[in-house]
Formats: sequence, C-alpha cells, structure tokens
Amino acid sequence: MKQETSSTMIAEQRGLNRPKFGALLHSDPAIFTNQEDDYSNHNKTSPSPASVSSPRYSNSSTTTSGEASSYPMSPWSQPSPYSKSPWIIPSPIINHNLSNNGLIGSIVREEGHVYSLAASGDLLYTGSDSKNIRVWRNLKEFAGFKSNSGLVKAIVISGDKIFTGHQDGKIRIWKTFPKNPSVHKRIGSLPTFKESIKKSINPKNYVEVRRHRNVLRIKHFDTVSSLSLNAEQGLLYSGSWDKTLKVWRISDYKCLESINAHDDAINSVVAGFDSLVFTGSADGMVKVWRRELEGRGTKHFLVQTLLKRGNAVTALAVNQESAAIYCGSSEGLVNFWEREKHLSHGGVLRGHKMAVLCLATAGNLVFSGSADKSICVWRRREPGGIHTCLSVLTRHGGPVKCLAVEKDQHSDKGDQRWILYSGSLDKSVRVWRVSDTLQS
Repeated sequence: MKQETSSTMIAEQRGLNRPKFGALLHSDPAIFTNQEDDYSNHNKTSPSPASVSSPRYSNSSTTTSGEASSYPMSPWSQPSPYSKSPWIIPSPIINHNLSNNGLIGSIVREEGHVYSLAASGDLLYTGSDSKNIRVWRNLKEFAGFKSNSGLVKAIVISGDKIFTGHQDGKIRIWKTFPKNPSVHKRIGSLPTFKESIKKSINPKNYVEVRRHRNVLRIKHFDTVSSLSLNAEQGLLYSGSWDKTLKVWRISDYKCLESINAHDDAINSVVAGFDSLVFTGSADGMVKVWRRELEGRGTKHFLVQTLLKRGNAVTALAVNQESAAIYCGSSEGLVNFWEREKHLSHGGVLRGHKMAVLCLATAGNLVFSGSADKSICVWRRREPGGIHTCLSVLTRHGGPVKCLAVEKDQHSDKGDQRWILYSGSLDKSVRVWRVSDTLQS
C-alpha cells in the first residue's frame, strides 16, 4: 500500500518494515541544548531521522551533554532472556464472540515513531521522535505544537495545562485556551528559569553526575522517561534515566523533592492509592514510596520493594478501583500486587513473547502492549483477583510503545465499553473498542 505523507485515517496498514529487535532496545541519544525552544503553534512538521528506542534495560552510567547513552552491560549482547520465560504455563485465553471488540480506526502520519499518548475527553495527544505533539479529534488532526529538541517520551494533562517529558531531560509546560482550544502555547519548563537561578547560588544544590561535571539537583540530566499526575494533591511526578524521582507542585511549578530512587534508569513512575508512588527501573526493582506532608511541602519515604530480580522493569500501571499495581518486564511478563493482600504478590500474567513496553488499566480490564507487536486484554474477576486474557489485538506492524484508554460514551448501561489507543514504532496509532463483558 502506498503510504501518504499527510495525516489520514485508514482501517489497516500493511507492509511496514519491523525494526530489528536489537536496534529497538538501543538507547535514545541524549540531546542537550542551551537554546530556548520555538513554541509557535503550527501543523507543519520537520521530519527527523528515525530513532527507535525503548526503556533502558541494563546498568550503565548516565551521559554528559551531547553524548549518546551507552550500555556496555546491555543484555542484548548476552543470550536472550526470553529463553527462561515460563511460557509452558500460559494464562488462559477465552475464545468468545468479539462483536463488540476490535479495531475501529487508525491514525497514520509519516513523521516518526509514536512514543507517548494521552487522552482527554474527545481529544488525543500523541508524541513522537519528530519532537511534535499532535492533537486529534475524531481521528482527524485538530492541532499541533512542537519543541525544538527532545523526543516526546511522556504526556500528562492537568486541566488547561499539558506537561511533556522529553529525551533532552526537560519537562515542558503548555497551555490551552478555552476560546481557541486548537492553540497551544508553551509557558515554561520544569524547573523554571527563576527557580534554577535561585538554586544555582548555593553550591549544596549541585550534584556530581560525572567527573568534573555538576548539575543542579532539581534538574533532570538524562531522558525524562515517565510522568504521573496526582491531581487531588496537585503533584506531578517525573522519573528519569538519571535514576532520580522528582516531585513537582503544579500550582507554582516548584520542585519539592529530588530522590535518588534507583541504581539504574527509571523507566516508569505512577502515582497510586493511599498516598503511594511506585517506581520501576532497569535495575529490576519496583519500589513503593509513601508521601507525607511537611508544611506546604512533601516528603516521600521508601516503604517497600515489591520486586527484586535481574530483568528490567519496563512499565507500571495502577488500577485505582481494585487497588492493584501492575508491572511489565523485559522478559515479557506482567506481575501484580494487591492492596487487600498488603501488597503481597498476586500473580503473573503470561501472554507475550517479548518485552512488555506499556500498560494501562480501566475498570476491570488491564492492557499490556509488547515488543511482539500485540496487545493483550486481561479481565480481573472478583473475588480472588483472577485474571483471564479476553483477547489479543494484533494489527500493529511494530512494537507497541504506549497505551491510553477512555470510557466509550456510547456504552450501554449493562455493558461498559472502552476506547483504547495504542501507539507503535510502526508510526501509527490504532483505535480499539473493548468491552469488559464476556459475549455469549
């Protein structure tokens, strides 16, 4: 099929060349600049060279400005970790009529691999290695804005503010306007220029990241891999390949904390239940942090380590309703823990043959996207927390890198349905309708 250069909606895209898996798991180049971004609103794009990457998978030192992240201990020079995966005990798959489930549309734009998604009402935000953030409504392009540097690794939405995490270590802040919702203006970045100047005066606010190179503690100096919002408390959490977890207050954009959270790159951070925050890292650990108030500030304490193993943690997701935390790993498994069991291990979901790159939850459903180009739809049943694989979605031509889910506003009262968005390194976003009710 001839691929169009402009945005279009198609039912299916075929013939995409899948990147080699070794290249897929290679690190993003760390790009730094001292220049300010151009942030005028436009739909015009500037294609950039394709850069395929995924969460960090190995222990390594972080990089200095202008250098590519290096992984001398990369497991991809070792025997495949999947040879040890317990595929002999697959999770059960229910064969049933999927008349209410399946692909309902696609968004394809030849401008880069899709690394991040965020859904808000009828709007979908997509981030790619072209440095563009696209806004879609009803599968049609609605708006777009761009930063001059930094692949878009994460997007979260808070009211009329959009926060984007980038490969260059910056968190950029964008604002929408009710009178003209298609306009997005960049209003700053985290940390703010004012706070950076204030902190730079005191030498105690610097940390040594490499020999003879110091940076402000409140700044990320490597890729911002994950963002998570605690809207109730007005806090934004950022995880980075620089191994730190940072806590930001949205009201004044102040960095409240910078925590040396892991021994290797943080691939995912998610705000959870009971004032807990979860971080997952290439060091193979999932850590639990509890937030406690201190005046107008906060203090986070490490209270538990859920997972201690050699395989990298690549994705996390929390189901607020069932109070469960899900963890995807480089070996293709999804582990989960439940609050009602005091965060003891609840089980393992086995449905992928390659690394799990992204997770999402909605209602009783859990979605896992993988480097094997598939998405598994899992349904949690009560009591007991037993998970069953309802279906496997397989229309992508490349690894599934990100997921977002919203309620289907046209659902029947007795049948809750969801709209699932999946972004892939095949440069497309697929749109699915999924029901959490088994069909007869």
